[in-house]
Amino acid sequence: MTTETTYKLNLRHLRTEDYDAVREISAKVYKGFSEPYTKKEIDSLISRFSEGQICIEDNGKPVAVALAIIIDFSLFGNHHTYDQITAKGTFKSHDPEGDYLYGIEVFVDPDYRGMRLGRRLYDARKDLAVNLNLKGILLGGRIPGYREHAGTISAQEYILKVQNREIVDNVLTFQMSNDFHVLNLLDNYWLEDRNSKGNAVLLEWLNIYYEKKTRLIGGTKSIARLGVVQWQMRRFISFDDFMQQVEFFVDTVSDYQSDIVLFPELFNAPLIHTYEGQNPSDAMRMLAEHTENIRIAMVEMALSYNINIVTGSVPAITEDGRLTNVAYLCRRDGTWDSQEKLHITPDEETHWGFSGGDKLKVFDTDVGKVGVLICYDVEFPELARLQTQKGMKILLVPFWTDTRNGYLRVRRCAQARAIENECFVAISGSVGNIPKVETMGIQYSQAAIFTPSDFSFPHDAIAAEATPGVETTLITDLDLDLIKELRAKGSVRNMESRRTDLYDLLWLQP
Repeated sequence: MTTETTYKLNLRHLRTEDYDAVREISAKVYKGFSEPYTKKEIDSLISRFSEGQICIEDNGKPVAVALAIIIDFSLFGNHHTYDQITAKGTFKSHDPEGDYLYGIEVFVDPDYRGMRLGRRLYDARKDLAVNLNLKGILLGGRIPGYREHAGTISAQEYILKVQNREIVDNVLTFQMSNDFHVLNLLDNYWLEDRNSKGNAVLLEWLNIYYEKKTRLIGGTKSIARLGVVQWQMRRFISFDDFMQQVEFFVDTVSDYQSDIVLFPELFNAPLIHTYEGQNPSDAMRMLAEHTENIRIAMVEMALSYNINIVTGSVPAITEDGRLTNVAYLCRRDGTWDSQEKLHITPDEETHWGFSGGDKLKVFDTDVGKVGVLICYDVEFPELARLQTQKGMKILLVPFWTDTRNGYLRVRRCAQARAIENECFVAISGSVGNIPKVETMGIQYSQAAIFTPSDFSFPHDAIAAEATPGVETTLITDLDLDLIKELRAKGSVRNMESRRTDLYDLLWLQP
């Protein structure tokens, strides 16, 4: 007579609410020589790379867990430590544009051993590496059986004997049976692992389906050519006249094979003069009637001129009737997205009736992840930090300022964002005058592109800057690989050194 099993196993992604179960399993597996993973560590892994955190649940409760990140292997090489790979447990080393999946951890509840759950997790990792088109999977594999042989043979000799099947090591033998091959010994990899005497084995599984990424079809460019427009405010006769000037700059910048063109904040404001006699708030709402046509036209331009366009910003009316200040990213593949201005200045609220948005985004493009902060928003350092934590390498800042002191607030804050977040920051503003337009009579701008401050970048951390007060464009190449290298090997490493054990950021909106 057979009895029906009570197991109900299911493979899924790990969730933050699974932490208690993860802690319980970790405490069982590493009892006596390692503290269980903290909730902060698990939350960090899930927020940075949710696809890489996998578990097998039994009747809804995780009983086996696999944790992983993506790395750029060239930044670490064949000799590294666990702390280096995990950025001391912060997992800031996760690189969505990296080339290898790195297995941080696999552990199975001892009560479920013998059910081949570890193999299921490894197979799921392999599927993930294939789906993400990664070169393969790397592991710093433990060798706990070495404790019994440490007095007689070296770690290198022990690994060789396991490879030759002269010795069985519960971990290394299992990994080799899952098609992982040994690259080299990692001495002093994880000093807490007393059974392995601090050693580990660098193991690799190769993805035979990997397709080398190219710049022509898919993939992400390592050099981004950025065009920034310093826009002349003028009294356009009509909407069509305004769009003709917009298309001129898109055409001009695209002729230089640029990847992105950035326009300034409220660059369609000169059309307000067509609503002469209206108060500023009503005129701005009337101007918002053009916004949908601007977005449609610029998506079409992005396609026809093969360039990603950041529209600067324009007024828009939300479904609930609020007036917002919004920038559109029009990609050259025909898709688009938007970023609302979050912080509204006192004058913008008083004169025009703008209200702030509640979402902060990072956009995927064919030149990597970019963020947009509109003018005043760049003066709040928390926003750029949150975007950087999501992988942003280029921050685009459309702004509008009337006086030089207002401009300098934007410029100095943008420069600070570039240095503290180890990213490129471009600012685009307007120049000139608009007679008889209340609250928008004068503008001051010196468009610029800022860099981090280290040896691989310009000595003054400025990639390019325009002449103040004239209509012009900046076109500059940005080497995104330098950002990767800086974050891993720079003279100082702001992203890595940040004391998240003392303080951290929390985005409260869903």
